[in-house]
Amino acid sequence: MMKLFPIKSTLVISFLLFIFFTGTISGQKAIITGRINDSRTNESLVGVNVVIDSTAGISTGIIGDYQVELDPGKHTLLFKYIGYKTQQKNLYLKSDERITLNIQLEQEIIELETAVVSAGKFEQKLSDITVSMEIIKPTYIEHTNATNMETVINQMPGVDVMDGQTSIRGGSGYSYGTGSRVLFLVDELPIMSPDAGDVKWNFLPVENIEQVEILKGASSSLYGSSALNGVINIRTAQPGIEPSTKIDISSGVYLKPRRDELAWWWKSLPMVFNASISHLRKIKNMDLAIGANAFSDAGYRLDEYFKRARLNVNFRYNDKKIKGLSYGINANMMYQDNSDFFLWENADSGALRQPANLVTPTKGVRLNLDPFIIYYGLQGDRHCLRTRYYRVTNLHPEATKDKNSQSDQFYGEYQYHKEFKNLLNWTIGATGSYSATIAELYGDHYSSNVALYTQFDWKLFGKLSVSGGLRWEAYKLDHTSAQSNPVVRTGISYQVAKYTFIRASFGQGYRFPSIAEKYASTSLGAINIFPNPDLKSETGWSVEAGVKQGIKLNNWNGYIDIAGFWTQYEDMMEFTFGVYKPDSMPYPTLKDIGFKSLNVGNARINGIDVLLTGQGSLLGIPVSFFLGYTYTNPIDLNADTVENNILKYRFYHSAKGDVELDYRQFSFGLSLIYNSKIINIDKVFEEQILGQELLPGFKEYRQEHDQGFITFDLRWSFQATKSSKFAFIVKNLFNREYMGRPGDIQPPMNMALQYVLKI
Repeated sequence: MMKLFPIKSTLVISFLLFIFFTGTISGQKAIITGRINDSRTNESLVGVNVVIDSTAGISTGIIGDYQVELDPGKHTLLFKYIGYKTQQKNLYLKSDERITLNIQLEQEIIELETAVVSAGKFEQKLSDITVSMEIIKPTYIEHTNATNMETVINQMPGVDVMDGQTSIRGGSGYSYGTGSRVLFLVDELPIMSPDAGDVKWNFLPVENIEQVEILKGASSSLYGSSALNGVINIRTAQPGIEPSTKIDISSGVYLKPRRDELAWWWKSLPMVFNASISHLRKIKNMDLAIGANAFSDAGYRLDEYFKRARLNVNFRYNDKKIKGLSYGINANMMYQDNSDFFLWENADSGALRQPANLVTPTKGVRLNLDPFIIYYGLQGDRHCLRTRYYRVTNLHPEATKDKNSQSDQFYGEYQYHKEFKNLLNWTIGATGSYSATIAELYGDHYSSNVALYTQFDWKLFGKLSVSGGLRWEAYKLDHTSAQSNPVVRTGISYQVAKYTFIRASFGQGYRFPSIAEKYASTSLGAINIFPNPDLKSETGWSVEAGVKQGIKLNNWNGYIDIAGFWTQYEDMMEFTFGVYKPDSMPYPTLKDIGFKSLNVGNARINGIDVLLTGQGSLLGIPVSFFLGYTYTNPIDLNADTVENNILKYRFYHSAKGDVELDYRQFSFGLSLIYNSKIINIDKVFEEQILGQELLPGFKEYRQEHDQGFITFDLRWSFQATKSSKFAFIVKNLFNREYMGRPGDIQPPMNMALQYVLKI
């Protein structure tokens, strides 16, 4: 009996272990779901990292939701989000158990901790970057009822948009719709038209935006040509665990200007209509984002209108077999029908009318297709291949079909990123593009571009951030010899105290001339545009030093940022008025007088940029705000006289601001824009040329009206239910008459009703 006992005991123990492990294996996993919100505002937090047992993790979706499946047993969950205090939850899960775990995260100084990617092409805290950056959240776009990104970008401190052309800290003036010193990106890929080198504002997917990042200063080392003055990157939204749908509808009217003679021809108030819908959802391993927009603007000027229909789709598949691998395609398509306004008839009753021969209806198609593959390795590395096909088509009526054009661009970028123990981030990449343009206006042209770049970002001693980058790029247009530019960028940021950061940076930049700048040959009424095939690239550099001071006082938090900047350009390209007589002609005529893009020489722009932003409560009412001021001193270093040494279409002083108050179901907001007088313009607009005025009455009009301006926009909203909201928006609240470029009077007071439904 004693000999049998060990055998029986062994059998019993083995049987029990078998039953235990069999039960464990056959048991179902536990499921944890929940939402993560801001503890103060109860706002959903998108992109919170849910780290499981310090080894794996996921991120929350568009409404702050998450879901994880875990084996039964003990687990530790960390909820980490930049700008908020990390929370830890220890759980013991049973087989088949389903738990709802909602988390309220407490803010640090959230603005300083906002996650951004544009500065180094990887996610960083705003406080760690070495250059100035502005952030635009989708809630601001919604609250201001923005129907295109132009109005939103123009509201940002230090940034100005003049008739569609963007300038950061006075880096650009007005160049008749061609070329840009600010590079626009959608999901880190360039979205500049291949022919004119400009951004098509109405093509940008306003209905599906997660965040907009505005990088100030030369950024060519990472982004290449056109990033001479800065970069604007639009990051599109991605779905969360739970499906979400948003419908945004608004309808409004332009009110009559103060001067009755400006709109004497109005039979009714011109109307504006906008409708958008977006839907985000996960379907097993597939992420899907769909957006659509319909827009119609009757215009406040005679024979000016705009209509569009836009559809965008983002598709991503997360591979089941290969962990960390995802691939997909993003697409955006738009059809538009519009007629632009360029020159007025005169400064009085014809200021909102244009000569009949300048009315040019245009129909166009915009399309981009972006296939991509991304792989996240287990050792902190990332491989990313992004590509884009971009087409721009413009069609005019038979009488002006010589302005028809079609441009196609193929772009590809491979990028490798490696993180070394949270101390060093290394990014290396290569880009290539090919563009072809068919146009009677420019002629037929093709161009190619290749580039190599690398950047290092160190985090030393927990307080010191250092970055350095290098790029080499070569550009070839038609059969001309290739141009190449090596550029560098470096910067440093140091955390002096808990909420105090100082920084300094230096960056080089360059810009190749666009096809339109080199080859456009056309006329706009009495204004002639001449080609310049010999136009050279412009180069430059910018230096910045700044301090970012976090503010945390009682229930208020935010920061103040003060930056001094100095920008220098060489071989600067500007459209210049003159007499461009062919050598074959004995004397000039009116047809030989006009504008041509020239390398006018060197320029210097320096100044100061100040931003105060924050949020808190006033008498128990939640308040959020920002206020920025920019001073620029734009000097033409090649001017022949001191009186004429100011760069054209700039101003010394600019201020932008916004404040929003929330009380129960009500919200109230006020925005302001102030620009001082435009210092210098093309003198031809104030003079007669052979007895003819290009802009009749402009000189007298400018003396009376163009002395700088300040405008206010007002908004009010009511949260009717948890998912629906009504809003009333008034723009140009005091019906101020003011001008952008010469002959371009801005919209009078206009108001709109908006309805937003989120499901």
